[in-house]
Amino acid sequence: MKVKTTMKTISRALSLAAVAALGAVLLAGTPARAADDGVAPIDVKWSFEGVFGTYDRDALRRGYKVYKEVCSVCHSMEYVSFRNLAQPGGPEFTEGQVKTLAAEITVMDGPNSDGEMYERPGEPKDRFPSPYPNAEAAAAALGAAAPDLSLLTKARAGGADYVYSVLVGYEDAPEGFEVTAGSYNKYFPGHMIAMPKPLSDGQVEYEDGTPNTVEQMAKDVTHFMMWTAEPKLEQRHKLGFQVLIYLIALTGILYFAMRKVWADAH
Repeated sequence: MKVKTTMKTISRALSLAAVAALGAVLLAGTPARAADDGVAPIDVKWSFEGVFGTYDRDALRRGYKVYKEVCSVCHSMEYVSFRNLAQPGGPEFTEGQVKTLAAEITVMDGPNSDGEMYERPGEPKDRFPSPYPNAEAAAAALGAAAPDLSLLTKARAGGADYVYSVLVGYEDAPEGFEVTAGSYNKYFPGHMIAMPKPLSDGQVEYEDGTPNTVEQMAKDVTHFMMWTAEPKLEQRHKLGFQVLIYLIALTGILYFAMRKVWADAH
């Protein structure tokens, strides 16, 4: 009786662990949803959602282009280095492309052997440059320091859906709504946003021929921002699925072992 009880306990525990692992994988792959002032973000079908979610490499490359040409004028991405663009699971630019992209910036480095600072072309090891030297300079130029975009899709309730919705949510204020500052945005909390409308049709030229509409550019740059916030998402999904399969297999093995032990006990 003791053997049977022990084996049943182990089997039940492993079964629950398998279910918990599946739930964790499913939840991890689904961005949180949130509504502000009764307006829920647009429910976008992202390729990175779900247990088998992966990033769209073409969307990541286009998204980087939108960030570089539009968003980087005001926003930083201080947690991202140029070499990350070549890593598996991301845009996967070639090493040569990464070197070329990095070399487009100028970095203050040093001190040299004479104890002096000097300028040099950017290298893959360098992080994306900030448009302003500090938060005070950004606030002086913009009225308020623009948030860093590295982790924004994880920091905002609603995740990627919310970021995309705000980017496409600029419209004329409804009758009776007074915009006292900034612009009207359907999805931004309070509906008044200080950031001017950042995107317009045709603003960024896509080499792959993808239509460069506001909706497409917003989706691409949000896709890129999701990767900067979750660069290991694909590896995490793969590992979670492998653990789930292992737990299910182990549960089956212990179940049949329990039946064998109990049968021999008779």
